[in-house]
Amino acid sequence: MSLPADPPCLGMILKGYPRISETFISNEILLLEERGIPVHIFSMRKPRESFCHPSVKKIQARVDYLPETIISRRLPRLLKHNALLAARRPARYALALNLALRRFRRTRKSATLKHLLQAGYLVNFGLAKRGIVHLHAHFAHSPTSVAMFSSLLSGLPFSFTAHAKDIYTSDPRQLREKMAMAAYAVTCTEYNRRHLMGLGLNGQTPIHRIYHGIDLALFNEQAPRPMPTPPYRILSIARLTAKKGLPTVLQALARLKQDGIAFDYTLIGDGDDRDAILGLIETLGLADRTRWLGTLPHDVVREHYRQSDLFVLGCEVAANGDRDGIPNVLVESLAMGVPVVATRVSAIPEIITSGETGLLVPPGDPDQMADAMLQGLQDQDLRRKVIAAGRQRVQEAFDNVALVDELVQIHRAQLDTASAGQSATRQ
Repeated sequence: MSLPADPPCLGMILKGYPRISETFISNEILLLEERGIPVHIFSMRKPRESFCHPSVKKIQARVDYLPETIISRRLPRLLKHNALLAARRPARYALALNLALRRFRRTRKSATLKHLLQAGYLVNFGLAKRGIVHLHAHFAHSPTSVAMFSSLLSGLPFSFTAHAKDIYTSDPRQLREKMAMAAYAVTCTEYNRRHLMGLGLNGQTPIHRIYHGIDLALFNEQAPRPMPTPPYRILSIARLTAKKGLPTVLQALARLKQDGIAFDYTLIGDGDDRDAILGLIETLGLADRTRWLGTLPHDVVREHYRQSDLFVLGCEVAANGDRDGIPNVLVESLAMGVPVVATRVSAIPEIITSGETGLLVPPGDPDQMADAMLQGLQDQDLRRKVIAAGRQRVQEAFDNVALVDELVQIHRAQLDTASAGQSATRQ
């Protein structure tokens, strides 16, 4: 009697794993596993944080870390596996190398060659005896580049999920090329989907819009909120980067202070602009009203939602084109019953309808933001309305358990097709 074959496995290519700011990815992997889709993770980078969210510890997937850089002692290892692969599959390697050279001539970015070498390592070393029949990358930039080259080198189909920065800071020619070669793409907002459809592929590659969603069992506060009283408790959770618009938030808070409004402000998160943001807090005279807590795990963050009267985020389009999709913190805030003041940028209006599920103001306008913050704190009827409607909006459209079922159907159909194709080839 022959033993049943292992189910076809999804190879997941990530930029880093685990990453504290990418819980939507770890939650997705966990939910895929719970629904019977085996996952094998290939990470381009080792974790940079010293802790992770509890959900990561439940994931069963094996993780292989690709050599990170070609300018190091790891170069001989990369070259060895690429040479072995080129000897075994010269035609496929020549095809991938020609594509890498064409892309390098187009942008003059050496990362293209690194991605080819990482793909060669992945295919020659990482795919052996893993049962992987399809590759899926999260983020349309470097992870999808590795997936694309791995597909050419292995013959496996690939797909990818596009998020935000990876879409809007990528060379459109490079992105269009990846999309044309992919079996399908997934993205997390309708705003993104329309942008990708506008790249000129004329429906050649299916593009699925699936919101990230959140764990409603974790972020689910049903207790009624009393009308807040001064000092108001105001919260922001964000990476300290330009697209989050934190200077606008801080300038709005400075105006509230100038107007005699008592408040305590909590800022959670870290990032490249940390020194500039902390310096601005000092310059604006907000140090006595502000707590900066750095990056925190979900269970601690949840308590800060619970204790807050208002959540504020000032998202904007950064100078390099980077922008948010729908920040998960907005979804979490609404689920926890914390009214939100945010900006009318990118896909944020897909979850925040101003005056109904929250308040929206133009980006970069601290005066309008200050007015909206005061309204969100002091207008009792508005608070009742947006708290109820915000929770309902999240429950209807951002439950990650419901959303992952759609993703499971897409991946499972592809895994079955790819597995059948491999079986036919072997016969």
